[in-house]
Amino acid sequence: MFNRLLTAFLLVFIGGVSPLHADVVKPALVEISVFNDGTFDVELRTSIEALLTGINARYKNTQEAPNAEEYDHFREMAPEDLRKAFEPFHQTLLDNIEIRFDSRMSHFGLGDIIIPERGYTKVPRTSIIHLTGKVPSDAQSMTWYYPARFGDNAVRVRQVNKTSEEYHWSEHQWLRHDKPSQPFSLTEVANPRSTFDVMADYLVAGIEHIIPMGLDHILFILGLYLFSTKIKPLLWQVTMFTLAHTITLGLAMYGIVQLPASVVEPLIALSIAYVGIENVMHKRLENSRLALVFAFGLLHGMGFASVLTEFGMPQDAFAAALIAFNIGVEVGQLAVITLAFVLTGLWFRHKSWYRSVIVIPSSLAIAAVALYWTYDRFQLTTALTDLGLA
Repeated sequence: MFNRLLTAFLLVFIGGVSPLHADVVKPALVEISVFNDGTFDVELRTSIEALLTGINARYKNTQEAPNAEEYDHFREMAPEDLRKAFEPFHQTLLDNIEIRFDSRMSHFGLGDIIIPERGYTKVPRTSIIHLTGKVPSDAQSMTWYYPARFGDNAVRVRQVNKTSEEYHWSEHQWLRHDKPSQPFSLTEVANPRSTFDVMADYLVAGIEHIIPMGLDHILFILGLYLFSTKIKPLLWQVTMFTLAHTITLGLAMYGIVQLPASVVEPLIALSIAYVGIENVMHKRLENSRLALVFAFGLLHGMGFASVLTEFGMPQDAFAAALIAFNIGVEVGQLAVITLAFVLTGLWFRHKSWYRSVIVIPSSLAIAAVALYWTYDRFQLTTALTDLGLA
């Protein structure tokens, strides 16, 4: 809604003809179309008269500028005459505007120039200048720079797939103080990422969600690892956990199962505490523990889904991204188990004191941290509920 209002405001403000603001230099309106055939077109709506005289936003009124008479002289010109007067300025315009694709400078040229009739000479006219160029085949984003000497500007980008007649508009960016735009994404329509690139990104995201960002999941995996020095109990637990979080991750991302984070996060912390405490209380793997690990895996899957939702999912490669993220999570979990084994199990698992010196103190520490998290997250949920935000 805000973007539509801003667009309407800009069109009225920049293209309007209100005599009350006749002598105000208006910011340029820039619309960049990026096509899937590897080309782009910039439509620059601005005052050629202001460009030629260097009158920009620092003047509240054009009559305050030292060359106001020259500016008025250009405004009185017919379109053909103003076009001729603008020709020597072409190269200056091209040399000072910057278009970058993934930080790489783009080379572009001048296209059509549309200059309207002069009309009422006290009202600035808006001319349209087109710039055209090529888009690198692997470009993922673009950045626009329009120098302050030419005035302020508002810019947005339209991605266009000519074959399927799809398009995607970005939001406007209002640029002032000689700053370039923030990068505009080009991956929605015009130059979408390959399935391989998507999977690579989400694989890394899955790993990073465990290492280094997923401390709660790391403690849960360590709790499973500490339960026994034998490989079979560990494999059973990890298998049940993986199966469970895979199920809920998929269901949650497809919108079939949903629980608020205010419920999921405290329960995840409580599951970690339970695993730590049970490591101290039991020595043998029971079916009840496997059932609980499976149930806890369902909770953790919802936690993964909340992170993945914030990260965003590509509509054209949804399943591939989901699978890659899940694989990344598994890689992260295996890395945690491998590191723990190298640091402790490889050297000490056959020692008589292994359980009393390593397993019990480590499990109690995990449980203590998790219980604190449980309390803290319940407190946060209560506070948000009192404020009406949960």
